[in-house]
Amino acid sequence: MNTVIDTAVKQAQQRAQNLPTDERLKITPAAASHIQRTLADQQNALGLRVGVAKSGCSGFGYVMDFAQSVTPNDFVFVTQTPSGDEVLVVCDESSFTMLKGSTLDYVVNGLSRLLQFSNPNVVDSCGCGESFTVKEENPTHV
Repeated sequence: MNTVIDTAVKQAQQRAQNLPTDERLKITPAAASHIQRTLADQQNALGLRVGVAKSGCSGFGYVMDFAQSVTPNDFVFVTQTPSGDEVLVVCDESSFTMLKGSTLDYVVNGLSRLLQFSNPNVVDSCGCGESFTVKEENPTHV
């Protein structure tokens, strides 16, 4: 990594470490191993970027992509694979409000294999499981 990217990653990692432990994203060893295998083919990827976007009938859906950069409003969560290698998971601040306290796991169910969130902020999801609604932190009263 170059010095600018390295500094941005360290600052975003410090932002994540300053969070209360129960609010940090947790990545299971299985997910860390899967992310590491996936990143091996991506030359310029720093890690996995996770987030949420408006989607589906319930409101939001999870999005994942390769993190090519880190911004000042990102959080970087570092986890280790079972073999001891570090994997970076990057999340922007606005998505993090809906993901705090979540666990990212790699799930094998029959022939299906996928990264899956266990998100304590979800209050409802659609029938197909592709979108979700989160509880409001500061509900407004009419």
